[in-house]
Formats: sequence, structure tokens, C-alpha cells
Amino acid sequence: MTATTGAPPTTEPAVAMGPVVVAIIRRALVAITRVPSAIGPILIMPIFFMVAFAGSYSAIADLPGFPTDNVLDWFVPYACVQGAAFGGMGVGFTTARDLESGFYDRLLLAPINRTALVVGAIGGSIIRSTFPLFTALPLGLVLGADWPGIPGVLLLALAGACMAIFTSLWALGIVYRMKTQRAMGLVQVGIFSSLFLSIGQVPLSVMEGWLHDAARVNPTTNILRMARQGFLDGVTWDLTWPGLVASIVLISVLSVFAATGFRKL
Repeated sequence: MTATTGAPPTTEPAVAMGPVVVAIIRRALVAITRVPSAIGPILIMPIFFMVAFAGSYSAIADLPGFPTDNVLDWFVPYACVQGAAFGGMGVGFTTARDLESGFYDRLLLAPINRTALVVGAIGGSIIRSTFPLFTALPLGLVLGADWPGIPGVLLLALAGACMAIFTSLWALGIVYRMKTQRAMGLVQVGIFSSLFLSIGQVPLSVMEGWLHDAARVNPTTNILRMARQGFLDGVTWDLTWPGLVASIVLISVLSVFAATGFRKL
């Protein structure tokens, strides 16, 4: 008996990666319209926090060394970055629902490049990160915030995109391991801790004790500095590069975290 010769079976996916990524992004956006509760965190909550913090912390503008006399210039970019973080968190909710329903298993069995599932989810979070720019930013300008200029808006959008990427990676890493929507409690703790233990509410110069130490080493602090510079002293490279470095480090570390969790599926 002679062995049958022939080309070995290919292991390449039958569907190209690009269309799958686009389909996952489109599905993430459609989910917002079908799940009304998903619209609140990325549209309503940033506005709520902006108005609440600007009112509650209005007196901080009178502190010596505070970088602006307009408290809205401090909290409008914070609200946009926070809304972007919620956009990344929403990816975790969607993935957790798919894992619980079994739909994600069907995606894993499909003849596609599995990396597209992660890239598409992150792409959806980046698009969601722009939503606060069309809600919180215009409202803040109407209420009296200073126009940051086109470079300031672009850096705010970049900071929001970076925030959405690393929060979505954090959410996916947790959800891939726990495979349930109950995991989102832990995801929220991590995201809120990164925001509140930073210069979200007050600048580093007025903090004391352990809170000052935590905010000083918190990478989110540099991301917020990058986002706010158009509203404060103007755009400079000295405030931009630390935010870029912090974003790259966070995204790199959390990419490994999400990838290792994805492999366990």
C-alpha cells in the first residue's frame, strides 16, 4: 500500500480578519441601541459627573496654585476621559453576556482569525470613546468652559481612545477568566480606582499623604494631564509625551493580561 500524497490541509481562516473586525465593531454599536442601559454610562454619566463635580468642587479654583480660575476647564476633559473609560467597560459587559449565552462559543468555532474577536471589541470601545466629545464637551462649552483649540480637542480624543483601549483590555482579561457578568463588579472597581486615585478631582499639588503618593505613580494621572492641557496652559510636548508613555505601558501590560485570558477559553 502506498501513502496518498497531496498538500497538507491549510490552517488559515476561511474569512479574512478585516471584515470580521468590522462586523464585531458594528455589532458593538448596534448593541447600544438595543440595550438602553448601555447608553447611560457613556453619554449621561459623564455629563452628570461634570456638573456634579464642577458644582461640588467649585471652590478649588480659589486654591493657590490651581492651574485655572474656571473649574469647568478642569472637569470637562475629566468627564470626557471618564466617559471613554465607561466605553471600554461596556465591551466587558457585551462579552460577558455572549459568554453566558453561549454565543461566544459559536464565534470561537467559526472559521475566522480569533484575534479579530479581540481587535473588534477594542475597536468598538475606541468608537464609543468619542461619544462624550459630542455630549459632555459641547455642554461644557455652553456652560462656560474655554475652547481648547483643535490641538486640544485632538489630544482629548487621543487620551479618551487610550483610556478606552486599556479599560477594555482590563475588562476582557477579567471576563475571559470569570466568564460571567458578575465579573463586571471587579472591572468597575479597577476602573474607578484608576480614576479616583489620580488627579481627577484635584491637582497633585494640593494632595497630601497616601493619596498624593498614589496619584503621583498612577499612569492615569499623566493621561489626564495630556487630556487637559488644551484647557489649561496650552498644548506642549512636555505634557504630551508622559501621557503617551503611560498609555503605551498600560496597553502593553493589559494586552498580555487579556491575551492570556483569551487563550484559556
